[in-house]
Amino acid sequence: MIRYLVKRLAIGIVLVLLASAILFFAGELLPGDFATKLLGSQATPETVAALREARGVNSPAIYRYLAWLGGLFRGDLGTSLTNGREIGPLIEARLANTMILAGCAALVAVPLSVGLGTLAAIFRDRWFDRVVLVLSMVTVATPEFFFAYMAIALFAVNFHLLPSISIVTSDMSFGDMLPLLVLPVMTLVITSSAHMIRLTRASIVSVMDSEYVGTAMLKGMPEWKIVIRHVLPNVMSPIASVVVLNLADLVVGLIIVEAIFAYPGMGQLMVDAVSKQDVTVVQACGLIFAATYILLNMIADLLAIGLNPQLRHAK
Repeated sequence: MIRYLVKRLAIGIVLVLLASAILFFAGELLPGDFATKLLGSQATPETVAALREARGVNSPAIYRYLAWLGGLFRGDLGTSLTNGREIGPLIEARLANTMILAGCAALVAVPLSVGLGTLAAIFRDRWFDRVVLVLSMVTVATPEFFFAYMAIALFAVNFHLLPSISIVTSDMSFGDMLPLLVLPVMTLVITSSAHMIRLTRASIVSVMDSEYVGTAMLKGMPEWKIVIRHVLPNVMSPIASVVVLNLADLVVGLIIVEAIFAYPGMGQLMVDAVSKQDVTVVQACGLIFAATYILLNMIADLLAIGLNPQLRHAK
């Protein structure tokens, strides 16, 4: 187990380094120039060149990448091209907002998905099971922005129950933030729950054909009690893995949801940076998202082994 952990950690570090290289050199290929965008069309070539020199973008890309990478190891995410400020403090407040949004969505999505998947397995091949399967299939095939705009149209425009824009500030209490979080959280929950529901149901149904389940049924134990007491503990490994994997997908969906609801998080910061051609901010935000995604995938692999005795004690 320790050897596998060290191996997965080494692979994760290599993947983060590859992600950093891809993000940096892909940013170099983006069209346009931040200096021209920032100074406007009336700026002289000398002014544009002076700003580029001040921001240090005239040196070769490989040298700038190595300097950026060295800064990352020291905890320095670089400097914004548009305003010259350090990126770390810019991201700090946005990252806290993103974690609040993702945490609220996960707290709702995980128990809801496991509960609906369990109920669908208990009532399999009945109307409840069919409705859950159809709705989850529709959800998988529908992008986040569709549900976001539908939620805005229904709850903000038609019924005026909730705000359509989720602009939160640092001086707000959680109670003040809560109404602003409802629509973004609802969108993330709907789009991230489908896979968890379907895998929970499939895992439970596959175990329901086991001999010990049949023995428990012959003893007269209710099916729901069998599922809760005997089946769920035996399917926690695949369920836990898919939950963590879907949390990784939820992190990716945050970018779209934050942009639609103008929520001041990491995703919104990244979208704003793209519009300003602030490549260094885009690279820093993208690297944080990529590292989070890789970390959650590593956790999913470790949970799959740690919760499965056969894999945990395999030689």
